Amino acid sequence: MADKKALYLSLYEQAEALVADESSFIANLANIASLIHHHFSFWWTGFYMVEGKELVLGPFQGPVACSRIGYGKGVCGTAWKEERSLLVPDVRLFEGHIACSAHSKSEIVLPIFSSNEVVGVLDIDSEQLNHFDESDLEGLERIVELIRIKVLSRWKDGMYM
Repeated sequence: MADKKALYLSLYEQAEALVADESSFIANLANIASLIHHHFSFWWTGFYMVEGKELVLGPFQGPVACSRIGYGKGVCGTAWKEERSLLVPDVRLFEGHIACSAHSKSEIVLPIFSSNEVVGVLDIDSEQLNHFDESDLEGLERIVELIRIKVLSRWKDGMYM
């Protein structure tokens, strides 16, 4: 889908510009969450960051969300445990799905790596079944890589440098 690829290219360019001169970790993740959310009108867009054996809610856009997710639990915890992106066409069919909202029908989760370990995940939910495809995965993987290179380069031991 060429139009979606063009939207992701535009999204990437805007995200790159947003983080270029901003040193705040929270501000960068908040702006990226907002940018993605409004660019595509997703139901929920946000970050969970690793704290010990849990993912803890970070900057997000959308309705109230689960505050903590255990390692290997739900789509987010599974993406963390398996260290891979997960594209779930129908969350009702995902064993162990955590329903923070009954409106969520499909989900995509991408792990964020720093020094070869997962430090967080980008989580996006849609109110539509089968909403996400390979072009979403490719476009969002570029955003996660941008976060790794430009935002997390100043993040060490849970502290933003």
